[in-house]
Amino acid sequence: MHELSVCQALVNQVVEIAQQNSAHTVQVITLHIGPLAGVEPALLVSAFPLAAAGTVAASAQLVIEPQPLRVHCQTCGADSEATPNRLLCGICGDYHTQLISGDELLLANLELIT
Repeated sequence: MHELSVCQALVNQVVEIAQQNSAHTVQVITLHIGPLAGVEPALLVSAFPLAAAGTVAASAQLVIEPQPLRVHCQTCGADSEATPNRLLCGICGDYHTQLISGDELLLANLELIT
């Protein structure tokens, strides 16, 4: 399961941040995940307890905030939402677009107890 290795890398990063801040417990981990991030959020949630076991993040709540898929149109200059299979401009319908967001897997926030 790809998501388990993603969770292991996430937990390593969280543990390092907790140590840098002299925290003994991580309460909440907030992730921003776009539809093109390459991970399945439900599988990430189910893999997290395995990756976090025995660490300061073992009892942490994993919060996933879905991010919109947004494109910038190189033809009309508009920024609009798109769908994963149709990265078209939502204003003029052109296909000359550039991805602005939607491919991120970002550790957005940690709530630590020191």
